Amino acid sequence: MSARAPHGADGAGPAQGPAEGTADKPVEEPAEGPYFLFDIDGTLVDSSGLIVSVWRRVAAEFGADAEAILAVCHGRRDSEVVPMFFRPEDIPRVTVRIQELEAEGVGLLRPVPGAPELLGGLPAGRWASVTSGPSRLMTGRLGAVGLPVPAVLVAADHVRRGKPDPEGYLAAAAALGAGPEACVVVEDAPAGVAAGRAAGMFVIGLTTTHTAAQLAGADAVVTSLAEVPGVAAARSGRA
Repeated sequence: MSARAPHGADGAGPAQGPAEGTADKPVEEPAEGPYFLFDIDGTLVDSSGLIVSVWRRVAAEFGADAEAILAVCHGRRDSEVVPMFFRPEDIPRVTVRIQELEAEGVGLLRPVPGAPELLGGLPAGRWASVTSGPSRLMTGRLGAVGLPVPAVLVAADHVRRGKPDPEGYLAAAAALGAGPEACVVVEDAPAGVAAGRAAGMFVIGLTTTHTAAQLAGADAVVTSLAEVPGVAAARSGRA
């Protein structure tokens, strides 16, 4: 399958706002089950080692604080993180250097345990990915670890505002033809959890990158992707 940006996610029109009240109403589950919206880095692809390595090397080369960067970078677009920590005149070179190091480190990538099985059990039209990485890089990472590229992929270059803004998740839901109340977001980072919640969706936090306490904004927190289907199936009775 080829990845595509959903209508309205490439700057052609404003993103739809979250449906009012969806966070408090019981969910009427579609007959086919919920729509799943997955983050990629840390959720489907184990890229934590690569991300840490890249930011540490770039920080050392350009005189930035690596620990400060790593405290906030997960789940956020590089275009938003880089200006926070690097001198304006260095931003173009930093951006290029990040891309070079990411390409060199592709061998460090692995699928998150349970990802092949989970995605393999979902119909093509029932799931999408919403990522803070560029679309070309993210499709490459999925392919590198043997995971399918979804028909709907909303990436950093498809939205005006990255996570924690809900724009990406709302755009993916619209492309799937699903309302926010029918969607389950699976995220490993606080920024992504906040984005899913702001979109009015049920959010499952996955503790691959952050602790359960750091993902406390999610509706549910799991330690494994194997737990996701059961938690999603039980969500209709949530308060």
